Amino acid sequence: MSDNEVNPARRNFLLKVTGVVGAGGVAGLAVPFVGSWNPSAKALAAGAPVKIDISKLSVGEILGPIPAWRDKPIFIVKRSEQMLEKLNAKNERLADPSSERVQQPTYAKNETRSIRPDVLVLVGLCTHLSCSPKFRPAIAPQEFDPEWVGGFYCPCHGSKFDLAGRVYAGVPAPSNLEVPPHFYESDEVVVIGIDEEVV
Repeated sequence: MSDNEVNPARRNFLLKVTGVVGAGGVAGLAVPFVGSWNPSAKALAAGAPVKIDISKLSVGEILGPIPAWRDKPIFIVKRSEQMLEKLNAKNERLADPSSERVQQPTYAKNETRSIRPDVLVLVGLCTHLSCSPKFRPAIAPQEFDPEWVGGFYCPCHGSKFDLAGRVYAGVPAPSNLEVPPHFYESDEVVVIGIDEEVV
């Protein structure tokens, strides 16, 4: 065979190999490109809504802290009738009893700071230095407050919040605990991170 003659078998082999390598290169470029369309785990943590089943939450108990929304712990409390009765018994001791500061959606700007009076949803971070306050539901004198009617106590610096997350006056925390955007998908499932009207 002379130098000018074409070897069909060799040509076909080279065409096939070149095609396979080219296809592999295109796929290699396409995978990261298509993958970039999906939000990363970090982006999801930055604000993706989360669903929480509250069906097993008993009266007087707290579900939390759940590090679920925007990397913030979430508190969900099932309030008893007694807790609700005592909720406004000490309003004169609160710094912002009517929740005038914007720390809750409009649908939670009420005396219970909630959609459902029996269920409280809060971001579980003290508004002083972002410690996680402890749930102290007992309606009884405590070592930190002889007139305690239940709520949250932050042992880091002594901030106190009532059972609606409203801050007491004269403590380091400057404002009420935050109420995150949320809605009830059903009686047993609460969705944190989005308002119902947005759905």
